[in-house]
Amino acid sequence: MQNVMLWAGAGQIGMAIARRMGTGMKIVAGDKRLENAQTAARTMNEAGFDVTAVEMDLSSRESIRDLIAEGQKYGEIKMLVNTAGVSPSQAPIETILKVDLYGTAVLLEEVGRVIAPGGAGVTISSQSGWRMPALTPEQDALLALTPAEELLSLDFLHPENIRDTLHSYQLAKRCNEKRVMAQAVEWGKRGARLNDVAPGIVVTPLALDEFNGPRGNFYKNMFAKCPAGRPGTADEIANVAELLLSDRGAFISGSTFLIDGGATASYFYGPLPRRKRCKMQPLIFRSPASQTKGAARRPRIRRSASENKPLRSKKCRFSLRRGLFPLS
Repeated sequence: MQNVMLWAGAGQIGMAIARRMGTGMKIVAGDKRLENAQTAARTMNEAGFDVTAVEMDLSSRESIRDLIAEGQKYGEIKMLVNTAGVSPSQAPIETILKVDLYGTAVLLEEVGRVIAPGGAGVTISSQSGWRMPALTPEQDALLALTPAEELLSLDFLHPENIRDTLHSYQLAKRCNEKRVMAQAVEWGKRGARLNDVAPGIVVTPLALDEFNGPRGNFYKNMFAKCPAGRPGTADEIANVAELLLSDRGAFISGSTFLIDGGATASYFYGPLPRRKRCKMQPLIFRSPASQTKGAARRPRIRRSASENKPLRSKKCRFSLRRGLFPLS
C-alpha cells in the first residue's frame, strides 16, 4: 500500500506542487475535464511519478467522494492539493459560488474525515479575498461553520445580493480561508494539518482568461505597479505549498499565506489605485429592519490626533455593524 495524494484541479499550480511533494506517492489527479487530468498525468508519469487521472466535479459531493474512493484503492490518504476552481471571467455568479465556495467546503470536509495521521493539505484561494472589506464576526463565523449543504442558503450569498462575478469570487475566496481555519481544527483531531495559499497574479491558463477578460487592464496594471513589478509563477506558489505540506511546516495549521508580489499592499497603501477609492458603501446587505425607505445613513466619524473632535467625511459611509466599505 502507498501513501496517496489527492490532487484536485489539474492545472499549473497543482502540478508544480505535486512535482515537489509527490515522489514515492500514488497521486490521483481529478479535474472537471478528464482530458486535462489525463494530460497532467501523462506529463507527470513521463517524469517518473505515479499518477492516475479521474474525472471530478468539485461542485458535486458524490464526485468528490468518488475521488477519495479512488485514492483509497491504493492506500491511506496522506495529502490533499486543491487547486480546482473557476475565475470571474470564466463563469456566472451561481457557478462560482457552487464550485469555489461550496465545492471547496465539501472537499475539505470529506477529505478531513479520512486523512491519515501525519497528513497535510493545502488549498488555493486568492488575493482577491483580501481586497474585499471585512465582514462582520457573525458573517465570518457563518462562512466557517455553517454546514456545507446550507452555505448557499445564507442571505448574503444569494445571487441577488451579489454585485457581479468578481464580488462572488471574493466572497468564495474569503469563505475558503474561513473554512480552512475551521476544518484545521477537525483535521487536527486526526493528527493532520490544513492550510491555504492566496496567490496574486500568477501566469496560468486561468490568469490568461482574466487578462483577456473585461478586467484585463486592471490586472495588468496590478502586477505592473506591485512591488515585485511582475506576475508570479506556479513554482513560486509551490515553494510555499512545499513548506506547508512538509515536516518543516509541522507547526503551521489553519493559516492563509498571501503570495502576491506585494499587490495587496500596493492596493491599500501604495501606487496601485483602488477604483473609486474614497467612495464607500456597505458590502453586505442590511437586515430588513434597516432597509426602511428613507432611512438615514450614519456618516463615518474620525477623531483627529491633536484635537479630540469628531470629524465627518463627506465621501465615506459608515455602518455601525459593518464599518467602512468601498463602493466597488
